[in-house]
Amino acid sequence: MTDTPSLIGYIGSVSGASVSVQLIKDVASGSVILNGRTYRVGQVGSFVRIPQGYQNLFGLVSDIGAAAVPQNSVSADSPTGRWMTVQLLGEALGSAFERGISQHPNVGDEVHLVTETDLKKIYGQSGVGLIDIGTLSSSENISVYIDIDKLVTRHAALVGSTGAGKSTTVSSLLRSLCSSDGKSYPSARIFLLDIHGEYSKALSDVATVFKIDADSVKAERALHIPFWALDFDDIAPFLFGSISENNRISISDKVLSYKKELIEKVEFPGVNTENLTIDTPIPFSLNRLWYDLIDFELRTFSDKQKTELDLIHKGDAEKLIPPKYNPPTSDNTPPYMNPKALGIRKQLDALRSRLLDHKYDFFLHPGECEPNIGGDIKSDIDVILRGWLGEDKPITILDLSGVPDEVLVRLIGTILRIVYDAMFWSRKNIEGAVERPLLVVMEEAHRYLAPNSESNARRMTQRIVKEGRKYGIGALIVSQRPSEIDDTILSQCGTFFALRLSNQTDRGSVRSTLSDNLVGLVDMLPILRTGEAIVTGEAVRLPMRCRILPPPIDRRPDSSDPKVSQKWSLERSKESYQNMVRRWRAKSLN
Repeated sequence: MTDTPSLIGYIGSVSGASVSVQLIKDVASGSVILNGRTYRVGQVGSFVRIPQGYQNLFGLVSDIGAAAVPQNSVSADSPTGRWMTVQLLGEALGSAFERGISQHPNVGDEVHLVTETDLKKIYGQSGVGLIDIGTLSSSENISVYIDIDKLVTRHAALVGSTGAGKSTTVSSLLRSLCSSDGKSYPSARIFLLDIHGEYSKALSDVATVFKIDADSVKAERALHIPFWALDFDDIAPFLFGSISENNRISISDKVLSYKKELIEKVEFPGVNTENLTIDTPIPFSLNRLWYDLIDFELRTFSDKQKTELDLIHKGDAEKLIPPKYNPPTSDNTPPYMNPKALGIRKQLDALRSRLLDHKYDFFLHPGECEPNIGGDIKSDIDVILRGWLGEDKPITILDLSGVPDEVLVRLIGTILRIVYDAMFWSRKNIEGAVERPLLVVMEEAHRYLAPNSESNARRMTQRIVKEGRKYGIGALIVSQRPSEIDDTILSQCGTFFALRLSNQTDRGSVRSTLSDNLVGLVDMLPILRTGEAIVTGEAVRLPMRCRILPPPIDRRPDSSDPKVSQKWSLERSKESYQNMVRRWRAKSLN
């Protein structure tokens, strides 16, 4: 037995950032006992220490066995035949640890087991800007910390298969970002897009929740997203369906005329007729737009000069009742049809149908932000921004579970654009994200960030991850299918939380984001336990396998699996399928 209990082997070869280590005969059993504690030797993902005078190099075990044998090695010369490959990651001088290495080890240098004392030097040091997220999987009495500054400003991704603990991990991480290890962050600002409505209960004590069918008992607020805040090209396909370019231009010109008319009678600070565009967020009435367009399509004339309208009754724009004209004849006698009609009756019927459909009220009839026929509103978009970005609670949740699928992606793009533009143009002010940084959390990101998607959501997210750092805007991308997320977006994420991933394609997406010397970690993803993650990137000192600290049981997301055996063993309750149909038709859980 060696006189140095922690010694496990010697360096056999050095190549770039990796070294091959030949294990000594004394650790052939795969375990070492130090200070009464048993340590497993040669576990993939574990650490080793390489003394270099006054400092120590630290490395990560990536391969063990035949795959780790150096090419020029003669197996007969090996006392044990046991080798492992170690990726060099950082160095420590005293208690100060730093990523990267200033010198390489030499062949024959000793390699030692990393003890809990060593691990505490790397992971167990708290400090300003560090938050506690859980414990090391290999030493669960050692807390691990991540750098809050780098997590937010350099963006992050959290991926994991269904059932791997993804939602619980997100909930725990967001709680830690608000308050961790006895330190609170009263000015924390987190904006969560909750696609399935999983987080309202879990984070209600630290979050303001906005929802379409808001429940006042649960202190939820009504979610309103004004249609007039969207770019016209984004809203037109939803309102009108397929439409020709010439007709689109004609309609946009009319919308622009409404906006010009409004700013001439109502002051909107920062806007004038010179800088006004079709996409400037100035309110206008969709009812008026529909009425003026349908009137133009239906009108007939009683004279050949087409100056006298042959009107029966005017209809009602507010009630969406079209005007009625005497029908045109086909023999060149009165009434005469309008030769300048655009031929868009089908599209206008679609617009009217949207306006009458209550499931779109949060969007087309946005409460006090809905314009009247003249375009006037009771509340401007600043009220919405104050609710989303300026509430006392550190987290804002937009519960989008009630948003119809056909408008969800478009709406997410709008939300991201509203938030980004507001932060961009306020970057020099106290409300901006430079003075009070913002973390945007995008749940179920694969649904709207697909590589082949031309959606505004994908474009805005690309802009956030490319430029947001300069303006204090960070992104946390959350998904169970990283392979279905745009590569540009994933490549900009500086920190990765990878929970259990069974799908090989998804693991390949994670592998492509890691440096070459860390790809061996990806092979561990299928065997991770629920709530366990491989964390790599800029927010952590070294890559690690850790157990994320779960939130209290009563503060966990509504994402757990039904207890089938328990539910099936209960006596049948009285069921009402009339109520089922009622909820289905009303698109409501109540």
